[in-house]
Amino acid sequence: MTAAKSQLLSTRQFAVFLTGFCCFINLYSMQAILPLLSAEFVASAADAATVVTAGTLAVAMIAPFTGAAADVIGRKRVIIAAMFIVTIPTFMAALAPTLAQLVFWRFVQGLVLPPIFVVIIAYIGEEWPRHEAATAAGVYTSGASIGGFSGRFITGMFSDIIGWRGAVMLLAAITLAGAIAMTLLLPREKKFVRSEGLLVSIKQMLRHFRNPQLVATYAVGFGVLFNFIATFTFISFRLAAAPYNLSSTALGTIFVVYLTGSVLTPLAGWVVGRFGRRHFMIANIVMWGLGIALTLAEPLWLIILGLALCAACGLICQAISTGYVTITAQFGRSSAVGLYVTSFYLGGSVGGTLGGVAWTHGGWAACAAMTAAMLVIMASVVFFAWARRVPAAPATTPIEPP
Repeated sequence: MTAAKSQLLSTRQFAVFLTGFCCFINLYSMQAILPLLSAEFVASAADAATVVTAGTLAVAMIAPFTGAAADVIGRKRVIIAAMFIVTIPTFMAALAPTLAQLVFWRFVQGLVLPPIFVVIIAYIGEEWPRHEAATAAGVYTSGASIGGFSGRFITGMFSDIIGWRGAVMLLAAITLAGAIAMTLLLPREKKFVRSEGLLVSIKQMLRHFRNPQLVATYAVGFGVLFNFIATFTFISFRLAAAPYNLSSTALGTIFVVYLTGSVLTPLAGWVVGRFGRRHFMIANIVMWGLGIALTLAEPLWLIILGLALCAACGLICQAISTGYVTITAQFGRSSAVGLYVTSFYLGGSVGGTLGGVAWTHGGWAACAAMTAAMLVIMASVVFFAWARRVPAAPATTPIEPP
């Protein structure tokens, strides 16, 4: 390999890393400061949580159509335009005088994010050789995972230093810098084939509902983000209250447990090959339930251990589920993935909403019971609806992290 070609590959991989980082630095950034927002706007925990669920609901609404639109317009053009546009609602969220306006701008932000993270997956699949695509997807996932953690950490830490509005403005500046860098570094697609039209793509997408294996996997994806949002949103309220009284910086730092899944997820493919997809998935869900149980303990270190277990098991579930989508879709894998993304983020919105109800009526114990019930449903779907034998998956890299 020539030096010039090697440099091109590393530059392209860095651009993909930056795409994941800049996208997910925004989506979950408010989770660490929800107690602070609740106090400033004199809102309940359930009302403050809508700052998170508004974004996930918007993603669920727009995600299935994003891939279809990019099939007509082109890859890089859509990604770069969305990257620049997302800085606008991010900046406006920092200026929001009321909770309702903050929720509105978070919703607008969520509408603009799928054109970034859905289309970059298609870009990777088309532009990289098959034997290099898994590595590129891994680079993207690393960027997305680090971005997801960094968004929570930055808002948590800088909210204690310059206020939450200044912290969100900092995220807008980082996103703008990333958009400029990606414009320069991400090569224009060379293997893109324009779709016959948006209507054709949408009709193909709807045909996926006839595949019971896909529908079952969409149900599992719904449960994954349902539990992630319910857990990591309302645990912040528990830890911000007595006897822990954690600051925004400390709450942001706790999200480092999120990175445990990034370390363990690459091993999922090996374990699936050795023990089978269904058996491993059910065992992983059981371990997730153990993590939820640990968060009911009083010692802070046990709660953090439980959250680390939840994060790891959740990301492994996501990796296995998205891999299952790609091997069970009989046609139109991009649209099949788009529907999974919609189910995934719809689950997050419902989890945040019902989590607010559970928190209001029973505190963290009620939230934990609700997530445990969802885990039972997920395990039942896997046991009864997933096929016992399916072709081996080419990769188990999650489409995007929770």
